[in-house]
Amino acid sequence: MSGIDVKKPETREELVKMLIEAAKKESISKGKPTIVATAKALNIHRDTLYTWMKEFNVDFKEILDKIPTNTAETENIECGNTYLIGEALVGEGNEVAHIDLMIGDKNGPVGLAFAHGMTSLSAGHTPLLAVIRPNLPPKPHTLLVPKVTVKNMEDTGKIFGPAQAAVAKAVADAVEEGVIPEDKVDDWVIVCSVFIHPQASDFRRIYQYNYGATKLAIQRALKKYPSLEKINYDKDRAKHPIMGFKVPRLWRPPYLQISLDAPSLENAKKVLAQIPGSDRIIIEVGTPLIKRYGTRVINDLRQAAKDAFMVADLKTLDVGKVEADIAYEDTADAVVAAGLAPPETLDAFVHEAKRLGIYAIIDMLNVDDVLGKLKALKNFPDVVILHRGIDQETGRTSGLERIKLIREAFSDKKFLIAVAGGIVPETAKEALEKGADILVVGRYVTQSKDIERAVRDFLELTPSMREDVDLFRVHVE
Repeated sequence: MSGIDVKKPETREELVKMLIEAAKKESISKGKPTIVATAKALNIHRDTLYTWMKEFNVDFKEILDKIPTNTAETENIECGNTYLIGEALVGEGNEVAHIDLMIGDKNGPVGLAFAHGMTSLSAGHTPLLAVIRPNLPPKPHTLLVPKVTVKNMEDTGKIFGPAQAAVAKAVADAVEEGVIPEDKVDDWVIVCSVFIHPQASDFRRIYQYNYGATKLAIQRALKKYPSLEKINYDKDRAKHPIMGFKVPRLWRPPYLQISLDAPSLENAKKVLAQIPGSDRIIIEVGTPLIKRYGTRVINDLRQAAKDAFMVADLKTLDVGKVEADIAYEDTADAVVAAGLAPPETLDAFVHEAKRLGIYAIIDMLNVDDVLGKLKALKNFPDVVILHRGIDQETGRTSGLERIKLIREAFSDKKFLIAVAGGIVPETAKEALEKGADILVVGRYVTQSKDIERAVRDFLELTPSMREDVDLFRVHVE
């Protein structure tokens, strides 16, 4: 997953030239090139390419502009039945506006939905035409559908007043400003789903937010927003504002995995409280801690680090499916099985973890033939740990040469490689140079008198770990 076969360019011009050549090949074979496809053509991970482009301030549109293509731009409207979808959230507080809408031909699926909405009424969700004022609807004709049940005349006033006027005005302005083509206003209709909080009270804000959200949703629909590149770039970074917590994914190694092995919940919480904020940190709920408190301890630790990526180190040897289920039920983001387990157990374990949407990790502690074990599996894990046990540690890492061997043997697989066992900053640097994705660290951090400083000793090893800009990003549009 982190293996890079292409040498990093030294200048912006070198990167642009490299991208143009790779994108041209994609254009010839598959039409309009994408960042993901271009990265694949270069034999690098897409996140590596994103990092290079950011470092050299290269916009992929600059590359597209230099490549001839027969593919129509996404902004153009295709022939046939138009069916476009847009969404936008604008504002804050009880007056926040969330718009979902469809734009399309009267004689297509959007027109059918429009007619069905007009003629199939339901209590509390009665659709209505948007009007700028009574007797003046915009074109394309727009149908408002309340998302929240309208229970009384006070709720009705918000829908038939500021919300109705805001949506209508946004549609009319979109036509005037050329966002919606004038020659389509009599051919298209819009179905617009509107959210009005029951406790919303400020009519001016209801109007302003719904106007802005509708106009933005229309623009996005006509531009076919978002692009696949944006989805792939943001999907593992984003935090949903209403959900209130982040579901982290391992999308750009390297990572520092801090193992909470001491069987003390109080001590584990003290360690968590002193760890500096970084998206590069993974929390391992160690086997001794789980043996004392059970997997429920993961939920307890989330009180101190609700957004952390947490690994349940169960070291499963049997009943792989059952133990993956147990870790999942207690909110683990990943679960660990022992590589010494039978292939049948590991296959069931990996299959169940992936079915549940959590990471399947296999710890190769005391496994002599790591390649043989992995080749025996039908289901490949998300992470492989090359591990020397505490009782075997001598102060130096061993077996790092296996990282390259594993990558070469399974070049068609997408996975991460972690190293564990006596990892300190000096040996960690060597591990990173040999291609490790995750550094598993225990006592160097957890038994340090200055835990934050000990963590930063590792985060300082690479520029990408040192400058974690995504930690400060606000994921809104």
